[in-house]
Amino acid sequence: MKNSMKAIFKVLGVLLVTVFVMAACSKDDDPADNDLFVGTYKGHISYVTDGENIDKADGNVRVVKVGNNYNFIFSDNIPDITGVEFEKKGDNSVISVGSNDTHYIKIDDSKLLIAYAKDGKLWTANANR
Repeated sequence: MKNSMKAIFKVLGVLLVTVFVMAACSKDDDPADNDLFVGTYKGHISYVTDGENIDKADGNVRVVKVGNNYNFIFSDNIPDITGVEFEKKGDNSVISVGSNDTHYIKIDDSKLLIAYAKDGKLWTANANR
């Protein structure tokens, strides 16, 4: 009886481990739901406001996730864009919620595109990871 209980516990243990591993590897685990986009993107960035024009071909933007929103930390003394919310577009990319003619941010695992205007200021980025 003792050996049969051990055998049952072994089988149950193997089943539990198998179910756990299968759930962890689920195809429902979309990269767009993870922190895949967090990191530094390098490329052309610019910022224009009254009396100031910063244009760098070799700048960078660091993407940081805070809660459900993203912050875009620019190099070269360009002010940051913060609190941006995203919605999923396609398999592995997202676009900012409320994108329109003045607010456009698209990001995937290797490319960041920004055309963002607010309060007479304009940020742009065309950068890669």
